[in-house]
Amino acid sequence: MPKINIERVAGMNICYHLFTTEYFLDSLCRLGMKSVEFWGGYPHQFISEKSYPPVKTIRRMIEERGLNLICYTPEQIQYYYNIAAREDDIREDSVEHFRRCIYAAAEMGAPKMLMTCGWGYQDEDREEAWKRSRESLHNLGEYAGKMGIILALENLQQVESNLIYTLPQLKKMLDELQCPAFKAIVDTVPMHLAGETMKDYIEAFGDDLVHTHLVDGNPTGHLAWGEGELPLDEDVQTLCDLSYKGTMSFEVCGGNNFDPESEMKKSFTRIGPYLG
Repeated sequence: MPKINIERVAGMNICYHLFTTEYFLDSLCRLGMKSVEFWGGYPHQFISEKSYPPVKTIRRMIEERGLNLICYTPEQIQYYYNIAAREDDIREDSVEHFRRCIYAAAEMGAPKMLMTCGWGYQDEDREEAWKRSRESLHNLGEYAGKMGIILALENLQQVESNLIYTLPQLKKMLDELQCPAFKAIVDTVPMHLAGETMKDYIEAFGDDLVHTHLVDGNPTGHLAWGEGELPLDEDVQTLCDLSYKGTMSFEVCGGNNFDPESEMKKSFTRIGPYLG
């Protein structure tokens, strides 16, 4: 059976938000993990006109521990940024924010940055919000290309966005963008909520599927592997069988925030049999 290189599997700091960045990085080392997907949100890192802490400090902290940064993921759901906003000032401010994030990703040495599509009002023409999102994404894609950063566009849950929450919608946006900087990412929670499979995503995107969020749910929740009801063993087996070449991480947002290391350990232990 094909195996997954351990360096393609990352821990993510969003569930460590009650702990310091140093604790998070040391925790991954204690667990034997080799790679990081770094969440850009308070208090660990937030990109603004004056980012704190400086991105080069984060890069040094990661490199000092011999860890590999595989993706930078600025917070996009909890904060007010919305690249599809009808209000010009909100939309323009959001695009400018993510331009700063792309620059930060390059400064940190990340090969890719996660992006989402924003959302439109429920009582407006969805197509108008779609056009605004596409225009914003195109703007960001051109800048990312100049900076040498891949933008991994993620599927969301329908409660998070009314624009991209299924595979066909994700593919439609990428096809319309026709931008080489954009690739696809799949999150297992919205994937299963939509009745889709990992095989569907690999067949649709091939090597352009560059990242996967492996999270459990009931059926929602972004839980540690084994804490929910989703068939993650089947998902990872499919990734192995179909020679998936991208990276993956545990975007655990639920569970015990007072003991995030135990939450991360659950997922990392479960993927152990698939690692080579």
